[in-house]
Amino acid sequence: MSAPKAPAPHGKFLIVETGQPVKSLKRHGRFPHWIRVAAGLEAAEADVVNVEFGEPLPSHRKYAGVIVTGSAAMVTDRAEWSERSADWLRDAAHDGMSLLGICYGHQLLAHALGGEVRDNPTGRESGTVRIELHPHAGDDPLFSVLPGRFLAHATHVQTVARPPEGATVLAKSEQDDCHAFRWRDRAWGVQFHPEFATHHMRGYVHARAEHLRSEGRCPNSIAREVTAAPQARKLLRRFVRHARGLHGR
Repeated sequence: MSAPKAPAPHGKFLIVETGQPVKSLKRHGRFPHWIRVAAGLEAAEADVVNVEFGEPLPSHRKYAGVIVTGSAAMVTDRAEWSERSADWLRDAAHDGMSLLGICYGHQLLAHALGGEVRDNPTGRESGTVRIELHPHAGDDPLFSVLPGRFLAHATHVQTVARPPEGATVLAKSEQDDCHAFRWRDRAWGVQFHPEFATHHMRGYVHARAEHLRSEGRCPNSIAREVTAAPQARKLLRRFVRHARGLHGR
């Protein structure tokens, strides 16, 4: 029997699990697995806490950084587990922890820091979308390496309608004016899914087909237009490197 791998000496990451993939994609694992693989983290380099199922959150101070997953839940429902997680995120952000919220995590972080989340008046955003960076993203530690326009995968119906006070909005899409923000200098939210590969995105389009049809959109056309989004995927590894560089300072 081989000895277990020791955790990386340069700091582990905490993945806060807020939801489960759609049924058709569960054979590919859960969100933390998708994120860990895209971020280049070994299993021993990340702990997972499933807050949706009531697991308690540990002290953030033992980690180099925290990544919050997406979810089918709605931040505006103010579920007990979600509000408890928001309180934890608020404390971690004010304590200078490196944070990255994805989709639901993006909205939850904005809510935790005093922003406003609500239904997107433009409807559901789904598929491979074009992200446009604002000029000041060129000075951002994560986004400065990305081109001014790049493709990303998105699936959501709610949006950050008002970013938290002190936040810098970094990116937008045709349907969403706040696709990414940074709060102070160590907390980021991204509405798009940097962890998604094309099969994840197509799976979500097909799973949400009836919702898309009800809004007058063609899921088959959206699925055909799904394409690779390598620039967006780079963001996770960039966050890991940046958070580790700050860890212990």
